Amino acid sequence: MEAYLDIIVRSSAVYIFMVVALRIFGKKQLSQLNTADVILILLISNAVQNAMVGSDSSLSGGLAAALVLFIINFIFKKLLFKYKKLSNLLQDKPEILIHNGKLEFDTLSRLGITSDELYEAIREHGIERYKDVKLAMLEIDGNISVISGDQNLRQTHHKRRIHKTLRNENL
Repeated sequence: MEAYLDIIVRSSAVYIFMVVALRIFGKKQLSQLNTADVILILLISNAVQNAMVGSDSSLSGGLAAALVLFIINFIFKKLLFKYKKLSNLLQDKPEILIHNGKLEFDTLSRLGITSDELYEAIREHGIERYKDVKLAMLEIDGNISVISGDQNLRQTHHKRRIHKTLRNENL
């Protein structure tokens, strides 16, 4: 039983560390992943594996660590929903990138979003020029939402590279 308690404490510590690290390094890291970012995530997962289970490399030890992570994540989401102050502390707010065809250069620079990334998001929504965008926002999950200047206000959602990368790797 003591070994499982150790796994619970270690897994909890790693989870909390990862939440804080993602908060510090920003939401852009969540969805706008390039090759180096994917490699970083893979290396981090490998690096923290031993920190969570210690010397226990058994199936039950791994399952215990996974179960702890699922439970902590469930509780964490409930707490964020219930306590707005905690949510505000740990989660970013949506950011306006383009408003009525005008680029928000200060916001783009602060978030580290390049013009190529922004134009890619716009093109994927079938829009040729940023001046035709009514609103483009970096959402709290790291995705870019674009609303065109059409009369119908067509809203689409931009999925970033990670989804393409994962889909291509599974083929």
